Amino acid sequence: MLMHLHVKNIALIDEMNVDFNHNLNIMTGETGAGKSIIIGSINAVLGEKVSKDIIRTGCDNALIELLFHVNNKTVMDKLHGYDINIDDSKELLITRKIGSNGRSVFRMNGQVVTTAIVKDVSAKLIDIHGQHAHQSLLNRKNHLRLLDTFCGEDILVIKDKLKIKYQRYQELCKQVDHSLLDEQKRKQEISFLEFEINEIESANLKTGEDNRLEEDYKRLSNGKKIARTLSHVLTSISGDDSAIKGGADLIGEGVHILGEIKHFDTSIDTFHRQLLNIEMLMSDCSRDMHDYLNDFELDESQFEEVENRMDQLNHLKMKYGQSIQEIIAYKQDKEKRLDELVHFEAHLHKINLEIDKIKKEIEEYCERLSQIRKERAKYVSKSIVQALKDINLQNTDFVINVDKSDAFNSTGWDDVEFLISTNVGEPPKSLDKVASGGELSRIMLAIKSILANSDDINTLIFDEIDTGISGMTAGMVAEKLAHISKRHQVICITHLPQIAAMGDTHYMIKKIVEKNNTLTTINPLNKEYAIKELARLLGGVQITDATMANAEEMINFAEELKRGII
Repeated sequence: MLMHLHVKNIALIDEMNVDFNHNLNIMTGETGAGKSIIIGSINAVLGEKVSKDIIRTGCDNALIELLFHVNNKTVMDKLHGYDINIDDSKELLITRKIGSNGRSVFRMNGQVVTTAIVKDVSAKLIDIHGQHAHQSLLNRKNHLRLLDTFCGEDILVIKDKLKIKYQRYQELCKQVDHSLLDEQKRKQEISFLEFEINEIESANLKTGEDNRLEEDYKRLSNGKKIARTLSHVLTSISGDDSAIKGGADLIGEGVHILGEIKHFDTSIDTFHRQLLNIEMLMSDCSRDMHDYLNDFELDESQFEEVENRMDQLNHLKMKYGQSIQEIIAYKQDKEKRLDELVHFEAHLHKINLEIDKIKKEIEEYCERLSQIRKERAKYVSKSIVQALKDINLQNTDFVINVDKSDAFNSTGWDDVEFLISTNVGEPPKSLDKVASGGELSRIMLAIKSILANSDDINTLIFDEIDTGISGMTAGMVAEKLAHISKRHQVICITHLPQIAAMGDTHYMIKKIVEKNNTLTTINPLNKEYAIKELARLLGGVQITDATMANAEEMINFAEELKRGII
């Protein structure tokens, strides 16, 4: 359930804290007081897009926090799957910080998360029925989704399997379309593929060759500098033909001199051995460099050959890949495509065989889905009719039609439509042809009430579910909300006294002016102030003793009624 809401620097809200109870929470307030800001804040922290203009004037950022108590296994599994820590208290804090640059940071129990994760987790925590949500009933595209919600876990596995099969089916159909080129285009593509493959094959590529060529190129392009430098180093070590001695000669003299006195002191003996090692190393190095220089040739033809080969490889890299491995992989892909085009009929036959096989599997899944939906539609229709009677739609017939469409897709082949008749003797018709705004609100409430009995979402928010109703109907809607709140936490924004009277906790949303600033506040009302607010809803500006008595009577009656609800 939703335990706490904290809002800071949002629109007219400076800072607000609201603690909710686990039953029916009612929010009322005058028009423009800021009721929509509160629902908007909840939607925002659950991932809805918001503008940076939502930040209170003069503030750098805004913060919204929702604290939930999680007792839903599905949610717990999702949290563990996303590596979000939740301790034995089972409390989940979802926060959103909105910066002045429009960027937001979402967190769950302190861990930064994506918007997608927030939406995925919160979808099983809370369900929000917005002011115009009932209008979605007029769109037939939403009817299949709603019916599937009633089907619960029964169809999820089948739908997942169907989705995978349908994706593969689409891929195969694209392959067929790609294969069904006209003959001229097919010949042109074959010719071009053969050219590319031959160009790569004729290069006789070897893995790692480009790296070896780079080394050869560096060596050959700097050949003169290498030879000159090594000759200078050799002269420094071995001397030249003149009387100038090299480093090796001088070290040799040092070895000879130390050899004559090394027996006088162990340290001198150590120096002698160290210098002797240096002499031997210099001798080995001098010999190796001499051999390298004797073998070293500045072969212009070899340099040109290396340079040309590098140009050839770079040309292929520009066309086919950044490395020899990528070029070879590119050639393999083109060889596969060439084989498909050359053996066009055999390849097409193979694809069509797979299409036929997967199409049968898809049709089996579609049939199974359709059976589940039709069976569930009968039960749901009856349940909705009963729920509608509970909210004063007495002579209503509600039907969920499940018909087979001309083609299947990732959700099956069912065409689902909700039909309704609100008068005896009238056949059920499309909702947009029959239902008024008030009736649509009640139909949606009926649907939500039945869903509440079948799903595991604990918190339901209704933002003005009472649109277009009054009088006895409003009282029946209030009773229905009270019934739902026995199994689920309900938060309801309303302007009707009949519904407000039914609340277990009543919050007053008010706009005030403080230090030349307009602020939206929310406060829980005790029974005395709840009666006054109810009287305002009943009587408007002029509140009489009779209005107050009526308000108190409504609350007392609601309390008695709730005690009888199991």
